[in-house]
Amino acid sequence: MELKTKVVGVTVVVAVFGFLTESHAPLGVFWRAAPGVPDPVGVQLALFMLLGAIEAAALGLGTAFLVFGYPPLDALVSLPARTTRSAHLAISWLLMNWWAHDSFHQHVGMSLTGLLGIEYAFHATLIVAGLVLVNFFLAVVQTPVTAGLEDSRENICIGVAATEV
Repeated sequence: MELKTKVVGVTVVVAVFGFLTESHAPLGVFWRAAPGVPDPVGVQLALFMLLGAIEAAALGLGTAFLVFGYPPLDALVSLPARTTRSAHLAISWLLMNWWAHDSFHQHVGMSLTGLLGIEYAFHATLIVAGLVLVNFFLAVVQTPVTAGLEDSRENICIGVAATEV
């Protein structure tokens, strides 16, 4: 099976799962909104559903990148495996975290203890992921281009339309 087909398949399956299991979704019973959190009405409901669909799609794409993204990323750059793997995991986390992140916000409501947990579990790790990607970027721009890199860039396909750099 072609890589693009696998990526699309994983993205769609995980996105559907993610959408159906968000805090206000039919299967999201394990993190229902906290008492006192108002139900969305009118356009709020549509906007939350749109945001939920975007977050679910990001969860699906992040999962697909987690599963299939390392080999193409590693082929693209000549960096130590630790640096490349860290960037791979950071990209995956930046895409995948929003599904659980927003649902936990709904679930904990205004509990300061719960909000602190979210701050450290999500916000702090997103900052770390950003720092990892800055490190990766600096390593990439400081690495000389090697023969065959252009061919590697042309052959990478992870389901996202790419443009030549």
